[in-house]
Amino acid sequence: MSRESIMSKRIAILTSGGDCAGLNAVMRAAVLRADSLGWEILGIENGTAGLLDDPPRYRILKPSDFDGSVMRRGGTILGTTNSRNPFSYPMPDGSKKDRSDELIATLKSLEVESLIGIGGDGSFDILNRLTKQGDIKFIGVPKTIDNDVSLTDMSVGFDTAVAVATEALDRLQPTAASHDRIMMLEVMGRDAGHIALHAGIAGGADVILIPEIPYKIENIAKKIESVKKGGRNFSLVIVSEAVKTPDGKKHQVVYHGGETRYGGIADYLCVKLAEHTSYEARATVLGHVQRGVDPGHTDRLLASAMGVKAVELIAEGKFGRMVAWQNRNIVDVAIEDAVKDCFTVNPKGMLVHTARSLGISFGD
Repeated sequence: MSRESIMSKRIAILTSGGDCAGLNAVMRAAVLRADSLGWEILGIENGTAGLLDDPPRYRILKPSDFDGSVMRRGGTILGTTNSRNPFSYPMPDGSKKDRSDELIATLKSLEVESLIGIGGDGSFDILNRLTKQGDIKFIGVPKTIDNDVSLTDMSVGFDTAVAVATEALDRLQPTAASHDRIMMLEVMGRDAGHIALHAGIAGGADVILIPEIPYKIENIAKKIESVKKGGRNFSLVIVSEAVKTPDGKKHQVVYHGGETRYGGIADYLCVKLAEHTSYEARATVLGHVQRGVDPGHTDRLLASAMGVKAVELIAEGKFGRMVAWQNRNIVDVAIEDAVKDCFTVNPKGMLVHTARSLGISFGD
C-alpha cells in the first residue's frame, strides 16, 4: 500500500446499543492505531441516529482527545442509541420510515471508506445490512454486558458488569445476616444468564436463577430451608431479569408509550419465597448501575486489543468481520456467523457444573 493511499483513508467509528464499561477504551485504541498509520477517524455521535440529524453529528477524533482520563471513564463520549433502527425509524407522527438510504448518503458525503461499529448482535445485524447496501467496508467490535455475542469468549463490558454484581452480593451478605433474611439481587441479562451465573458463583450465592434453566418456587424454598438447617440464618439469591415466572410468563413492565421491558422478577420472587419459607425476603435491582461504571482492568485490556485489531483488519483489507477474543488471543470472524445465534448459558456447561458442585441451586 502506498503512502498516498494510507494518508487518504478516512474511518468512521460509532457506538450502538446500550452503553457499557470500556467503550471509550476501544475508541482510544482505534484512534491511536489509526493515527500511527496516518489515517483520520470520524466519531459519529449518538450512533446511527447522529447520521440522520441535519446537519449530521460527528467530530474528528484525535489522539489529544484521549488523555489519561478518558480510557478510565464509563459510558461513551460519543453517545449511543438503542431505539432508532434506520430501517424502521420512528417518526414524529408515530409512523416508521426506512431511512437507510439517507444514512448511507451521509456517510458517503463524509468520504468515509470504512466503518467500525462497537455494538452487540442486534447492532451488528443492522450495521452489516447498512454497509452492504451502501458498499461501505465494515468491522465490528463486540460489546455487551450480557456477553451474548457468539464466537467471542468475552465482549467488552461484561467483566466489569460481573464485578459490580459480585460486589453487590458482597454488600448484601452482612445485612442479610443481620436481619435473618433472604436477599434477592436482580441483574441484567436480556436473553442470557451469564452475569447472574458468573457473579453468583463469585459472590457465594445460594441460588442462581437464569432464563436457560426452568425452576420451581418449591425447589428454591427447599434450598433456603436447608441452608437454615445447616446453621446459617440468611440466604443470597441472584436472578437474571429475563427469568420467567414458573408458569413460563415473562415478567415485564409497561412504560409510557406502550414500550415493555423486563423488570420486577425479583419482587415477584420475594413475595413467593416469603410465602414458602420462614424468612423475610428483600429485593435489590442493580439495573443501569452495571452499565455506568468505570471499566476494570480486564475490560480496558480487552477494549484496547480489540480497538487495535479493528484498525489492523482495515489495513489488511479484511471486511465484514468482527473482532473476537478466543483462547486468550484476538482473532476475527465473519459478522454473519457472529450474529447467527445468541450465545446463551449452556445448562450442561462447565460453570453450571461448578455451581452445582458447590451446592448452589438453580431451582430445578
